[in-house]
Amino acid sequence: MKTKANYKLTLICALAIATSGLMMAQDTPQLSDPEIASVAVVANQIDIDYGKVALERSKNKEVIDFANRMIEDHKAVINQAVALVTKLGVTPMDNAVSQSLLTQSKETLKKLNSVSKKDFDKTYIDNEVAYHEAVISAVKDVLIVQAKNAELKDLLEAVLPALEAHLGHAKMAQSKISK
Repeated sequence: MKTKANYKLTLICALAIATSGLMMAQDTPQLSDPEIASVAVVANQIDIDYGKVALERSKNKEVIDFANRMIEDHKAVINQAVALVTKLGVTPMDNAVSQSLLTQSKETLKKLNSVSKKDFDKTYIDNEVAYHEAVISAVKDVLIVQAKNAELKDLLEAVLPALEAHLGHAKMAQSKISK
């Protein structure tokens, strides 16, 4: 049975790659383990930041519950990522993907902070749905394909159902907000 910590680390790697627009094969960079570690930490913090904005701006229970879940999961991932890279002796290495994520997150945070209160919940949850759809695609089309370590590949394959469940939760919240 795969651990929750491993699932969360895999999730954040997938989130990072997915959100950086790397879904087209010809544009997909080959990332080393240290680069993936950097992307993981950056992407975790970015999703925590999105969730914090949601907690500040939303009054919708669905949005607040979803944001709390994202914050909780990603804080745990940061802790687990630190433990894992320490265990593996990997030093995260900054790269174009992590830099792209930071640039994109600034734009998204600007949008989340400036959209009207009336439109915030829909804007936030629509972003989260798209984010998770991209994650699933990235895990299937990028991460599993690039994984060299058999244990990592197995974990990536095992995490897909959980990612789909997260997407389902986001879509459920989205359907309630859209009404």
